[in-house]
Amino acid sequence: MALGEPEVHWSLRGPYSWEVSIAVRSDLRNVAIIAHVDHGKTTLVDSMLWQSGAFRENADVNERVMDSMDLEREKGITILAKQTAVDYYTESGERVTINIIDTPGHADFGGEVERGLEMVNGVLLLVDAAEGPLPQTRFVLAKALAKGLPVVVVINKVDRQDARITKVLEEVYELFFELATREDQVDFPVVYASARAGRASLDEPEDGTMPDSEDLRPLFDTLLNVIPAPEYDADAPLRAQVTNLDASPYLGRLAICRVHSGEIRKGQQVAWCRDDQVQSVKVSELLMTQALERRSVESAFAGDIIAVAGLPDITIGDTLSDVADPQPLPAIRIDEPNLSVTLGVNTSPLAGKSGSKLTARLVKQRLDTELVGNVSLRVLPTERPDTWEVLGRGELQLAVLVEMMRREGFELTVGKPEVVTRVNDGVTEEPVERLTIDIPEDFVGVVTQLMGVRKGKLQQMTNHSSAWVRLEYLVPARGLIGFRTEFLTETRGTGLMHHVFEDFEAWAGAMQTRVRGSLVADRSGKVTTYACFNLQERGALFVTPGDEVYEGMIIGENARPDDMDVNATKERKLTNVRSSTGEELERLVPANKPSLEHALEFCRADECVEVTPDAIRLRKTELNATTRARSTARQKNRG
Repeated sequence: MALGEPEVHWSLRGPYSWEVSIAVRSDLRNVAIIAHVDHGKTTLVDSMLWQSGAFRENADVNERVMDSMDLEREKGITILAKQTAVDYYTESGERVTINIIDTPGHADFGGEVERGLEMVNGVLLLVDAAEGPLPQTRFVLAKALAKGLPVVVVINKVDRQDARITKVLEEVYELFFELATREDQVDFPVVYASARAGRASLDEPEDGTMPDSEDLRPLFDTLLNVIPAPEYDADAPLRAQVTNLDASPYLGRLAICRVHSGEIRKGQQVAWCRDDQVQSVKVSELLMTQALERRSVESAFAGDIIAVAGLPDITIGDTLSDVADPQPLPAIRIDEPNLSVTLGVNTSPLAGKSGSKLTARLVKQRLDTELVGNVSLRVLPTERPDTWEVLGRGELQLAVLVEMMRREGFELTVGKPEVVTRVNDGVTEEPVERLTIDIPEDFVGVVTQLMGVRKGKLQQMTNHSSAWVRLEYLVPARGLIGFRTEFLTETRGTGLMHHVFEDFEAWAGAMQTRVRGSLVADRSGKVTTYACFNLQERGALFVTPGDEVYEGMIIGENARPDDMDVNATKERKLTNVRSSTGEELERLVPANKPSLEHALEFCRADECVEVTPDAIRLRKTELNATTRARSTARQKNRG
């Protein structure tokens, strides 16, 4: 029998003389690695690749090799789910191929996690030995348990000096008891690991020490014993569902599929099932992953994860089936987005000075392209033909999309993020987030005050040590827009915060999140040093001398609640009077140029962000000061 060919292990005979042949791929395991952000998923995949012999000993391989995007390396997070495969040899010499799905850990990219779980038969749940379970741990574990997937818990980073292994394991058990849908799900194996060192053990080490094993073999063996081999009906026709998309410079669009039953061959005519429509198409190329490379293969069987070329319009959720008996699989369900921004062409006076893609047609084409591979995004039209409403999972996901477009040469105007509400039985409901905060004890008071203004409800408060406290809140999602910057400022950069969508609740009422106003330029020109000396007493500046500004552009944050129109281009008048020491004591405070995430957080309802390849600027939606004043007066009269 050929390697990978299905083997019938047992049969079921029904009361009406029908028979189902159950086949098992004992040479294969499909597993996803899930965890909260920065708990070591990608680092563990690196170690698994090295120890399986995927690289030569002298190979020059980057750390976090699976994070291949520039943004992933810059931010240190995984954005897109990726697949790799390693060959593991058991002690008896049997070769088992392990397909590994490395999923993102940030809640904003939860759609990638949900798609990854559609491809696997079990998961490895990584939990930091010091931080313990966090909001995204709860999110990904709930998804895995709801699908009935077996879980192997890996307590990672056991060599951290602040590790608290026994306590973290207790917290993991509490989380399983809360989320489990069956009694047997709370009985899970535990592996203790240091992914960076490439070591794992089944015996609990002392806090801050390495596992007693010298490699990851205990983890591999546990994975093979707990994660079931793919099972399927050997008599069913071909069914392969598209769970992700990729692209090749030579082959074009690649459809990443999990083969659920049957066999697929290169050059075969298959039925492409999409939206109740069936079309006969040809598989021009068939690829399978080995380590980091995709290699051409002649055929693939049920259980395999493959890449299919030759279908330029195929999209996520489509099914490839047998031409003679097409049987589409159920569509992939993804949680709905809960945050939106308006996105359109750049309309500022400086538009067109650095970007190459400026028209509404190009922006719309780019958004349509993004929708093909990103099922967690939505794009809706607005009243203006050059502006669209983009809905996503969170600020980071939307900021990543805008940053990618900026690097591709687009110039954009991005509005203030808003939560997506819904009406249920006549009641307006808004998304609520579960927020976990780790802070030194000294800042408990100030954080409690910040959360009180944002309608946060304290759920739990625990002491990790004598100096650190963990606070868990349920807070409306709109209360967290712009919260991170203020939180880091008030905790002097020591606080850690993570949040994930919890549920929809009734609208919590009005809340004031940003207490300071904006410094707004009242004319166009170049910023002068003399003007900056005078303006830095009014607040924190976003511009430096020599920067070009225009009327309505936000050049800084006012120290007071109201907006203030200022002249940032004012020059010093020259006189014949000079002083040898007149300017020695003046010091210009460095400007705090906003990042894209900071700019989106800073925005108020009447403000937006101008994004170009070489600059990120904040501005008023209405640039003219007189028109803004009239609009404000009308709103006050209505109130």
